[in-house]
Amino acid sequence: MADGTDTPAGVYIGVDIGGTKVMAATVSEEGEVGPIARRTTPGRRVEVELVEDALTEAIEEAAAGRPIAAVGIAAAGFVDADGERVMFAPHLPWRDDPTRSRLETRWGLPVALDNDANCAARAEIALGAARAARDVLMVTMGTGIGGAVVLGGTLLRGRNGMAGEFGHMQVVPDGRGCECGGEGCWEQYSSGNALVRYARGRMWHESYAGTTLLAELTGGDPHALTGPMVTAAAERGDSLALQAFEEVGEWLGIGIANLVAAFDPELVVVGGGVSAADGLLLAPARSALEQSLVGAAHRIVPPVVRAHFGPEAGVVGAAALARAVC
Repeated sequence: MADGTDTPAGVYIGVDIGGTKVMAATVSEEGEVGPIARRTTPGRRVEVELVEDALTEAIEEAAAGRPIAAVGIAAAGFVDADGERVMFAPHLPWRDDPTRSRLETRWGLPVALDNDANCAARAEIALGAARAARDVLMVTMGTGIGGAVVLGGTLLRGRNGMAGEFGHMQVVPDGRGCECGGEGCWEQYSSGNALVRYARGRMWHESYAGTTLLAELTGGDPHALTGPMVTAAAERGDSLALQAFEEVGEWLGIGIANLVAAFDPELVVVGGGVSAADGLLLAPARSALEQSLVGAAHRIVPPVVRAHFGPEAGVVGAAALARAVC
């Protein structure tokens, strides 16, 4: 029981599947996370079975030969109110898919399913940054943007179970095309993809060609740029990378201002892969929130904080969900 996750029934595993990667780990009842097993997400234009193959490999690695009591899945998609089906996933191939039952059949294990941001919110409310809060907005930033709403200590699911899909609110009419089929969605301006897009676009500009650390990291090929490269360069003070975070962080704050105007929470928690950058992202977001929020001078502006569990919040919440319902 080296990592504190074993029970008489076996280990509980949380899996977070997003647009670019799968993360799986054993999680104890106290939120202690075992070694992370990672796989690349096959994409949205592949057979569903390829996604399931990646999930299977990840949970097997995380279990490390131990018996599994149950698996919780935090999916980057629209999960129905019963936690049975992924109705739509902008970055994955699931379309009205009976995900939970099919994975139970394949693995011969109890499986719990929910949206990734809902799972992250469960983790932060129970064990993380939002433990003392009753009214919370959760924003997850990875390939795209996800979200969850907690009011009066209760996670708001909505009629279809799809509340909190903040990333697909239109913020720019006739703006950039989105994987969801819409245009001008918030996640096209504030997300991991947006961060890379901004930095890559500026790298092509002649005033930056060969003069930025990003050129060194990519061998001068903007197509080779990744989000972690932008973060690494920003942490080393690269001006272009810092500009990219300033742009994405400002859009994050603008979007949060709209959500705060709608829900008036006491706290905003930011999780997901991009949240690992912390101050690089949240400092410009807080500034933009103060500037954009209606009546900011006449109200208590909620703090914007990084998720306690960082990019692993979805894993922790998914495992907790599996413990609760399986």
